[in-house]
Amino acid sequence: MSTAVSPLAPKSQPKMPPIEGVRIATAEAGIKYKGRTDLLAMVFDEGTTVAGVFTRSKCPSAPVDLCRANLPAGKARVLVVNSGNANAFTGKKGRASTEATAKAAASAAGCAASDVFLASTGVIGEPLDPAKFTHLLADMAKRAQPELWPEAGKAIMTTDTYPKYATQTVLLGDTLVTINGIAKGAGMIAPDMATMLSFVATDAPIAAPVLQDMLSKGTAKTFNAVTVDSDTSTSDTLLLFATGAAARRGAPRIDNVKDPRLAAFRRALNKILKNLALQVVRDGEGARKEVEVTVTGAKSARSAKKIALSIANSPLVKTAVAGEDANWGRVVMAVGKAGEPADRDRLSVFFGDIRVAHEGERDPDYSEAATSAYMKRDRIRIRADIGLGRGKATVWTCDLTKEYVAINGDYRS
Repeated sequence: MSTAVSPLAPKSQPKMPPIEGVRIATAEAGIKYKGRTDLLAMVFDEGTTVAGVFTRSKCPSAPVDLCRANLPAGKARVLVVNSGNANAFTGKKGRASTEATAKAAASAAGCAASDVFLASTGVIGEPLDPAKFTHLLADMAKRAQPELWPEAGKAIMTTDTYPKYATQTVLLGDTLVTINGIAKGAGMIAPDMATMLSFVATDAPIAAPVLQDMLSKGTAKTFNAVTVDSDTSTSDTLLLFATGAAARRGAPRIDNVKDPRLAAFRRALNKILKNLALQVVRDGEGARKEVEVTVTGAKSARSAKKIALSIANSPLVKTAVAGEDANWGRVVMAVGKAGEPADRDRLSVFFGDIRVAHEGERDPDYSEAATSAYMKRDRIRIRADIGLGRGKATVWTCDLTKEYVAINGDYRS
């Protein structure tokens, strides 16, 4: 957790209302950090449904393996998250650690171990000793309170410079329901069907298959469209919990993904996911600028996204943005290397609303002064029009600064 808050951080944080059926507790376990909380427990009422998406890394963490094993049942009673140690690439010790944690959490919450979900974030390859924190879980379950969402966001931070929150209230049928979300992430950010760590909860009564459909589709244009450094974590986990408590106030139970009453809820959930995803970009390690990359005119949406990610992940593009250098040639380079259909003589490149390149050469009306002035902004928009079709995609990233190197050069110390 950094002491210098990102200049792109929100000017204010939302007031996070309680979610009926969710209780929260945090603790200082001293796993890596001293003098701060690093352990989170969320306890859910019986009947809570769950959905999740996870990293596609071929080297997933032990907690990801446990969550994948428990997810098909669609039920959840407790979530335990630690920061400071990823419990990834830890072999049999990692599996033993998750088993011990799940057993202790199940005992604390009075549920089956199959109703437990775990997440860990921090250093890869260091064994996680469950004895450091499992003895805390029983007390945490007893003292957990519904109002502690702000504390939850802080407990899961690593190199984050600020906690990340989002909330929405929306009608389901004729009943107001609430959705809250928290996230952590600042580096090793290039998710694929997942996120860094993010946990979303609602009091809406929604069946697990419906939750899963909404979550999987919602990540495609939110968390799956952000990148800080092109590195996909071993631990990426996004979980969505629905307690169903709003049914007592008249909210209808939703069992069908095509239920028209779900439309407003789906939009609100997608707003939560996008909000949290963009906060992660704005807190990219060492970030000073947010960058939106849009590709239009590609052969397909898939092709557009691949080109957009090629631009967004290019160290040369990102360092040019950091240096406020209108080096549009690097965007051309990134388009060309993407491995997707492109035609040099049809390509146009824009910085903001300024067209800097057109039909294979510098735009005839290009102004270095105007473009350089635009590059001084905190939020930069880059657009590449491929000129071959109707495919379109947008991704978000940040600049690449000397501070990113400083943070990651001694991450373990």
